[in-house]
Amino acid sequence: MILENYYEIEQNRIRVSRQQASDFAKRIANDFNPLHDTDSRRFCVPGDLLFGLILNRYGLSQHMRFEFSGMVGDGVELHFPDEDGEHLAILDENDKEYLRVQRSGDITTDKELISRLIQAYVAFSGHAFPWVLVPLMEAHGVMINPDRPLIIYENMEIHLDRLDLGNPELSLSGTCFRIEGKRGEVQLNFRLNDNGSVVGHGSKNMVLGGLRPWNKARMDAVVNEYLERQKQFSQD
Repeated sequence: MILENYYEIEQNRIRVSRQQASDFAKRIANDFNPLHDTDSRRFCVPGDLLFGLILNRYGLSQHMRFEFSGMVGDGVELHFPDEDGEHLAILDENDKEYLRVQRSGDITTDKELISRLIQAYVAFSGHAFPWVLVPLMEAHGVMINPDRPLIIYENMEIHLDRLDLGNPELSLSGTCFRIEGKRGEVQLNFRLNDNGSVVGHGSKNMVLGGLRPWNKARMDAVVNEYLERQKQFSQD
């Protein structure tokens, strides 16, 4: 994966175009969330791409937490600070914060290892909808708004026992779904494996908006449309 294809940089300011964000979502993350379409009125840059940009710029630490505080829209220039301490804040030109990173432990800047980890993480992340989230919603008797589906990345963290990874893979280890009115918070826990051994763990947390009672027919239609978008893209 050549991450440089999906952003532009000038003097520590990074900008992701609509097309670059959409290409990353579909080609790398297998993520067909309409929020990442080039013509979406609510367009935003995928959180997984921001995760990758941080690792590419500052390296992979043993312990990392990412907190997303704003959706990066079209034309936003993000400032990546020169300092590479334990706490990083990613702001735009107006000092609006979009992402906060906490990190500790050993660090590696091995580009090939980092690329493999990014690919492993986004493959796991892109599998969440519909294969994990839809059965989870059904089990709790709720679903997202089928007309305006809203699933937002809130935070994620990863903890590694070591950094000398050869072929990292992520596997789901558990889920948690908390519901407050029309808002849902989903936590996907994962194990990080390398050549048959567990070498770490982590979690991804998302917010589901506009929850309503489960309707199988409506949800099936959403899933079928999503899968059709994947199919059409793969045939283009």
